[in-house]
Amino acid sequence: MVTLVTEVTDADFEAEVIGAELPVLVEFTADWCPPCRQMAPVLKAVAAEEGDRLKVVQLDVDANPATTNAYQVLSMPTFMVFRDGEPVKAMVGARARRRLLDELAEVL
Repeated sequence: MVTLVTEVTDADFEAEVIGAELPVLVEFTADWCPPCRQMAPVLKAVAAEEGDRLKVVQLDVDANPATTNAYQVLSMPTFMVFRDGEPVKAMVGARARRRLLDELAEVL
């Protein structure tokens, strides 16, 4: 099953992320953030590669302040992995696909 990167919002964050059966990688992102744009092909590749074990979503911090504030996200991009409704890992800053996969390996 190949899963594309999904956009989530404050309104559906609980259903899409907290209630997800698979672990979820959330990228907190913004349109004005160049490193966030650099991560788009990396996230697509990770979603394609790990889609059976990991759900990959993006949340626009400007459009979704409630979720952004709830998880105290201050820098973009911030990546958080949620498992069983809880954040289990956080990473800040752009990274290569291989490094991201290595960092995700311990929580998958």
